[in-house]
Amino acid sequence: MTEPVFPGATSVSALEVYDGVAPDGLAGGTPHLHLVSAEAYLVVAGRGRLHTIDGGGAFAERSLAPGDLVWFAPGVIHRAINDGGLEVRVIMQNAGLPEAGDAVMTFPDDVLADPERYADAAALPGPEASDGDRLAAAHGRRDLAVAGHLALFGDDGAVDPDRLARLHARAAALVRPRVPEWRARWGAGALAVARETGRRLDALESSGDPGLAEARVAEASVAPAFGMCGRLQRYDTTNDHRQGER
Repeated sequence: MTEPVFPGATSVSALEVYDGVAPDGLAGGTPHLHLVSAEAYLVVAGRGRLHTIDGGGAFAERSLAPGDLVWFAPGVIHRAINDGGLEVRVIMQNAGLPEAGDAVMTFPDDVLADPERYADAAALPGPEASDGDRLAAAHGRRDLAVAGHLALFGDDGAVDPDRLARLHARAAALVRPRVPEWRARWGAGALAVARETGRRLDALESSGDPGLAEARVAEASVAPAFGMCGRLQRYDTTNDHRQGER
């Protein structure tokens, strides 16, 4: 029997936002954007803020407290600020795509313009490295992304539209070679789930069996990781491991 897909073919992870301080004096995660996947934060502990720049260049700061739920569309640049013990549950559209590269950090323009330099700047040491070394590397790439994020603002304190447009173009160019792989993941994930819902509706409408006798239960394995915004507990909600894709 096929194991059930996690609701909506989304993913969920537990995030403890970094408390190390960036060069601009703010503790927290790495500013970045996603190209095709929406994201949501459900705050479960602590206090913090969410800094965002939307597609039109509007900067906003939202406070984060336990029970708050905020989500944002692909293209929104976001940065989690930790004001004390901030923990969230992250829900991502299109499970597997963020791990496959659907996240571009706001490194300075010269880094974004060079795929090899970007890959080097984004990479972290492997699990054989010490926890301290991996954390230091995560903070280092965070600090580089903060520098690029701050460079988006003009002398008047507003986001410069030309700089933002250039970042959008750089981000799209970086990920464009991955689109065939992403399309395959989307087809086997979110698109397949939507089509399955349609088949069930068709069966119900025609007085048929929507597949209730084949209903099963699944559970996810969990693995720690250093993410862009903090320490993660990633729940494997995909079926990649059953398909031999990892």
